[in-house]
Amino acid sequence: MNRRHLLLGGGAAVAAGLGTYAVTRGPSYDAAAEAVWAERTQQQTSELHYLVHHATLAANSHNTQPWLFSGGKDHVSIRPDLSRATPAVDPDNHHLFTSLGCAAENLCIAASASSRSNTVDFLPGEDEVRISLGGDGAVADRLFEAIHERQCTRSTYESRLVPAEELKALEDAARMAGCSLMLITEKPRMEQILELILAANTAQIADEAFVRELKHWLRFNPSEAIKHGDGLYAACTGNPAMPSWIADLVFGFVFTAEAENAKCTGQVKSSAGFAVFVSDRNDKSHWVQAGRSYQRFALASTALGIRHAFLNQPVEVAHYRAELSSLLGIGDRRPDLVVRFGYSDAMPRSLRRPVSEVIVAG
Repeated sequence: MNRRHLLLGGGAAVAAGLGTYAVTRGPSYDAAAEAVWAERTQQQTSELHYLVHHATLAANSHNTQPWLFSGGKDHVSIRPDLSRATPAVDPDNHHLFTSLGCAAENLCIAASASSRSNTVDFLPGEDEVRISLGGDGAVADRLFEAIHERQCTRSTYESRLVPAEELKALEDAARMAGCSLMLITEKPRMEQILELILAANTAQIADEAFVRELKHWLRFNPSEAIKHGDGLYAACTGNPAMPSWIADLVFGFVFTAEAENAKCTGQVKSSAGFAVFVSDRNDKSHWVQAGRSYQRFALASTALGIRHAFLNQPVEVAHYRAELSSLLGIGDRRPDLVVRFGYSDAMPRSLRRPVSEVIVAG
């Protein structure tokens, strides 16, 4: 569930010019994104394909889409695709399993829109999230429509507060067994969390394995993004596209702790608050629950016109995760996700791989 944004810094002018060439001479990213995020009806495809399509629109770490689906008439199973793990940033696969939880929640909401009742179980021996589907008659979840609009909006926000009644609505939407949500809107506490974000960010950028892994998932131009159908596309963070060979040359010069920290600082100071998701226990089943809780928060905020984005650095570096736990006063419970929220315009949305690539035999 990461939040990386390549800051082009001093190379922006050259990169912007080359990026314009890449955008205008390459395939249409907007058309590809529109095809991914377009609404589907169950009449257009099989029920499994319909449900999995909506599940794949969920948030996930680095947009790696680390999931595999199988199922039949009465259930859908989601298992991890470990070939898409990110061991440098996520050594215990925590983010991977929260990503599965996000997908599971989207799938449940889509099932309810088809009047199918559903329950979610985690099968630890199989590392499987299983959604059992009941008969017709379920009430459609009001968050369904937001599935097609949700995004992580990695931009500077408008520096205005979220009304108290809407904060309460977000808390209600995110309520999930095994996980709690902490909303932090007081500026002094936000500054304390920002200090941990910057310290952890600095540590990560000093880690060659982390930087190498991040670069592997960056997509610097629309052709590359469309080819892969995954990863973090530059335009989704407000940066110009550029040919990959230029990106290889400038990346090491512009992706620095100083530049990234300046960007994070501006983003936090423009945000209305933080949402921190905290598991009751530090195990895979609870990580899945944290992902489900976050996904409901994300959809509810989308429905209210509130943007959000991850700033997970202090939960990704163990030392700073412990400091964050202490700051939040949560004892030995694990903080799973750190999300900033506020108001801004939408950004381009990320792509997804075809549903056919993530459905496997049960």
